[in-house]
Amino acid sequence: MKADIWVLPSRERLHAAIGKGQLDVPIMPGTDGRGVKNATGIIMSMHLMPEGTSSEPSSSHSESRFKRLRLLASYENGSVAMWQYRADKERSVEGIGWARCWTAKLHVESVMAMAVSIKYDFALSVSADHIIVRYDLAALNIDANSVSTSCSAHRTKHPGNGSIVLRDDGRVCAVGGWDGKIRLYSTKTLKPLGTLVYHKDNAQALAWARPADQSLKEEIKGQQTDLEFDSDDEMTAAEKERRERWLVSGGKDGRVAIWELMDFGGKR
Repeated sequence: MKADIWVLPSRERLHAAIGKGQLDVPIMPGTDGRGVKNATGIIMSMHLMPEGTSSEPSSSHSESRFKRLRLLASYENGSVAMWQYRADKERSVEGIGWARCWTAKLHVESVMAMAVSIKYDFALSVSADHIIVRYDLAALNIDANSVSTSCSAHRTKHPGNGSIVLRDDGRVCAVGGWDGKIRLYSTKTLKPLGTLVYHKDNAQALAWARPADQSLKEEIKGQQTDLEFDSDDEMTAAEKERRERWLVSGGKDGRVAIWELMDFGGKR
């Protein structure tokens, strides 16, 4: 399947049909009846990012690479692929200028959700199966042929996962299961850290709290008229630290829960 990139709010399409023709295969007998020519199936989730990681040293070389877009996409057949725009033009059509850097397929079922670290140095995906896959994006950015060593599958005891989110520090992830339970894991070892039980059905949405960007706070302040601006500047350091450990979950049961979690200690 193909992806497009749009600019909002102008609704201009910058890139069209990313991936067109590069994953197509002839239609074979016994398909699912949709007449799909693409062996990967539909796109299940995507993340748009610059090339490289945010922790790389600043240089003319790295700065030029940051201007090149990358698109990490997961698919119905359980695979994940990284695409990169390598042309000099600002816009593209029919997928021209986009190249696939690497593809990994470690899930045996459809990828249901994917999360990328704030530094773009690794990603995690969950599926209808019982596997959590970790992708070392920093290593793959250096050597796209290192898929076998840079991507690893971690088997859990819980099949059927529909959502995943990473804490900003990259140390902890939360996975929402079809059974309504939310399971916490270390992102380094994928060892379980605990389970949150509240939802009666699929935990479909997860989000970690994060401190407001200063420029955003100033913009909001400028738009306030009669409403009082609730600033976190009045909070103590301890209160801010506790707030950043909040996890919000939403389930198919229509419930929303806010969890205050422990720090889990240590460094990633």
